[in-house]
Amino acid sequence: MRIDLSDQSVDALAEIISGGSAGGYEPAIGLYRQGWRLEAWFKGFGVPFDIKGESRLPATKTAIHGAVFIDTGNGELLKRIIESAADPRDFIKEPERHTAVIEYLNKHLFYDGLKLEPAGRTMRLVEIVETAPVTNELSAMAVGIDFDTVSRDLDRALRAAAADPELAVTSACAVVESVCRSILVELELDFPAKQDISSLYRAVRDPLGLDPMKEGLAPEIVNDVKAVLSGLVTSVQSIGSLRTHVGGAHGKEKGFRRIDARIAKLAIHSASAIALFIIETWQMRHPGRALPLRDKPKEAS
Repeated sequence: MRIDLSDQSVDALAEIISGGSAGGYEPAIGLYRQGWRLEAWFKGFGVPFDIKGESRLPATKTAIHGAVFIDTGNGELLKRIIESAADPRDFIKEPERHTAVIEYLNKHLFYDGLKLEPAGRTMRLVEIVETAPVTNELSAMAVGIDFDTVSRDLDRALRAAAADPELAVTSACAVVESVCRSILVELELDFPAKQDISSLYRAVRDPLGLDPMKEGLAPEIVNDVKAVLSGLVTSVQSIGSLRTHVGGAHGKEKGFRRIDARIAKLAIHSASAIALFIIETWQMRHPGRALPLRDKPKEAS
């Protein structure tokens, strides 16, 4: 991950790490650290910290700039420093302060194309990925109907598009598969013997009535809609084939040539459009009926 921190972000990070000026007029957002604690904190990252010629806050800014200079270029050192500045373990007694720290840092990091987000029990620095409208709509809908796994798969796919396009394709495939499995579980239908994206889509196609002849369409557009739906089937099959040939879920042979981010994003947005269409069809066929995400049938009580 390439990290180019603006001066404003460096200032904000220094405020959080040091706890601000000792004589500041406003309450500190971060935890107040004395000079010797700051020295020990930066020493853990191999970053020099010298408070002899400066007060705490300016010395912290100098140390951060020093970290920028000694970083190897992959951004790993700065990433660790930013994530550690927002370590939730430092705010166990003041969780509301931790929330304020995240909000404060993210307001500044946003303009550097970065953000802090929860990752289990820690915080993770990630790149902000610009998304297409259909992807945003699916993400919003997934949250609204309790499709948390779909949201995670989609988010993972978008973040991986540039750095690991093979993983992005695998995650894009998982988005459609998760939606299809949930519909089969909710309708109490058997899963297909082969649970790949093509088989799962075929399994929900008839129950959802994805047949233009059954849509009550005007005769002059039936063939047009049929062609669009045929294209949908082709897209599903193609995404599955792409995942089989290059996706991270199937391993990589020696000398493997990576696909580029354009193709990964094409797969992501295509999968998003397919998943969105399936969900909207479900909502039309079963108005008011919830569709919670489940990857396996409900156990008999």
